[in-house]
Parts: sequence; C-alpha cells; structure tokens
Amino acid sequence: MEKAKMSAYQLFTLIILFEIGTVAFFPIALDAKQDAWLATLIAMAGGFCLFFIYYGLYRYYPDLPLTEYVQRVLGSVLGKILAFCYVLYFVYTAADRLRAFGELLVTVAYPATPLFIINTLFILVVVYMVYKGIEVVSRTSEVLFVGMCLLLLSGFLLMIISGNIHIENVKPVLEKGLSPVSNTAFTETLYFPFGQMILFAMIFPYVKEREKVKRTGLWAMGMSGFLVALIAAIDISVLGVDLTSHAQYPLLASIQSIEVAGFLERLDIYFILFVMIGSFLKLSIYIYAAVMGASHLFQVEQPSSLAYPMGIVVLLGSMAIASNYTEYVQEWEVVVAPYIDRSFQVIIPVLLLIIAFFKNRKKAI
Repeated sequence: MEKAKMSAYQLFTLIILFEIGTVAFFPIALDAKQDAWLATLIAMAGGFCLFFIYYGLYRYYPDLPLTEYVQRVLGSVLGKILAFCYVLYFVYTAADRLRAFGELLVTVAYPATPLFIINTLFILVVVYMVYKGIEVVSRTSEVLFVGMCLLLLSGFLLMIISGNIHIENVKPVLEKGLSPVSNTAFTETLYFPFGQMILFAMIFPYVKEREKVKRTGLWAMGMSGFLVALIAAIDISVLGVDLTSHAQYPLLASIQSIEVAGFLERLDIYFILFVMIGSFLKLSIYIYAAVMGASHLFQVEQPSSLAYPMGIVVLLGSMAIASNYTEYVQEWEVVVAPYIDRSFQVIIPVLLLIIAFFKNRKKAI
C-alpha cells in the first residue's frame, strides 16, 4: 500500500461526492414513475446492507485493500485471478463514466468539439491527481465538497423561488402499490449508485481513525441517498413523470426552467459544474483503485508510475466502449447493470465474506 493516511471527514466527503457524482447522467429509478424518490430511499436501505458486507471484510483484513485480501481468502491462484478481474472492472467502469461525461459535455456545451479531445483533457487532470496519491485526492475532496454543497443549496433555493416545484407531480404515492417501487429499487437503483461503494474496499485501509469507518460510511451513504432521492423528487415535481422519462438529462431540464425576476435564467453552468465536480472525484477514485490493484498484482514498487499508462487505457476504453450514445446506454442497461455490477458488487463480496468468516473462525479456534 501507499504510505498515506486520510481522516474520517475526508472519507465522508469522498463517499458523498462519489455517490452523487454521476446521478445527473442517468434518470434514477424512473421505472417507479412518481415514486422514484421512494425507490431511491429503499435502495439506500439495501445499500446499507452491502456496506456492512464490505465493512465486514474490512474488519477481517483492516490493513489490506480488496485486491490483496481476496488472495488471503481464496488462495494465491484464484485470488490473483479475481483481483485481476476487479482491476478490469474498475478500469471498465472508469472508461464508462469518462464516456458518459464526454458525451454530456458534447451534447450540452461543446457540440463542435470532438469527444476524444474532451475526454483527453479531462483524463489528464484526473491522472495527475491520481499520480500525486490518495492524500491529494482526499484533500481535494474536502475543497470540492464545499463547492458542491453551495451548488446544491443555491440551486434548490432558486428552484423554490422560481416557483417551478409542483408537489402534485409526485402524487399519488404508491399508486400501484409497493411491488413496482421495490422491484425498481433492488434491480436497478441498488447497483447504481449504492453498490459502487465496493470501490471503497480499496480505500478503507488508508483511514487512520479505524473506529470511525463504519459510522462515517453509514452517515455518508445516508446523506448521499437523501440527496439522490431529493434530486429525483425535484426533477419529477418540476418536469412531471412523462417529461422526466423522455429528457436525456432531467436535472439539466429542471435547472433550465429556473427563472427569477425576469433576468436570472439559463443556469446551465450549475449543471455543468455539478457534473464536473462529481465526475472528477469519481474518476479519480476509480483510476486510483485500478492503479493500486495493478501495482499489488504485478509487484510494482512505485504505483504512481502506473497512473499515466492506466489513464491511457481508460481513455482508449472510453472511445471503444460504444460507437454512439444510444448504444452506450443500451449496453449499460442490458449488460453492465444486471450482470457485471451485480456480480462484482453483491455476489462475489457475499461469497468472500462467508469464506472469510469460516477461515477466521478456524484461526480463532
């Protein structure tokens, strides 16, 4: 591991920015229609269960990241294969998020700029921070967290002042019962964004206040879940269910509807800043986890030397992941969410925890 430490507060800011970082790319839980906010809260409860699985593994191996303790749990050969699969998963997801970010900027702000140029400029900044190490990433999150809070608070106040929020759009609650809401929560929203907390299995060992990891993680997940549910509720209350379902970026459409005193309008910059801050931190953590995992596997003495090569792999992957935006979204909905995310976020960690439990019980005996 890198010889670095972070505080519990820095972990708190990292988790929140990571969780809400890319919710603007995809409408959250819209299969539940006007109950999307409720489906998000139910998924958050499931996310707490996943967090306890990841935290349970951390308790057994507090000094090791995920890619190292899988080798303790499964043995050298199987453990290295699974660790390599997790590195590939982190790289793939980072490329996926970079592609989403680039497509968004091309669509919203820079239609004449090639996607490759936008992705290249963004990944250069991300990789530079990863090269500097987890302490720089965590300190940066403290600063960006303040900026994100100001954005969210001022944007919410402007939304209220403009009079665009119509509570009747989120009614009736549970019109078709609890079944479609819970189905949406546990088949979609649980994995994005809450299941992505598996990434912090690579980060927990760096927290110097170990006794605060559980409390900090639960508070951060609770707050981020509340914010995601609030964003979903605002989108639906402003746009209505139908328009929210058909909008490519519902949060952007909601922000564009703000008009105060006849002159304060077209606040697209709020949306762009929100996306840039969240994507920057999220990509940084994914690439950092991939770099550290690869350095463990291949016994690289200076993990930072892998930062730029890993950035190139992510950049090329973001361009090759799909030929267009429609294909990208379909691939995510049909392949990534139901199979890849479910395996790496739920099935494998549960099996690892069961095996770790029996192994450590034998040692105790």
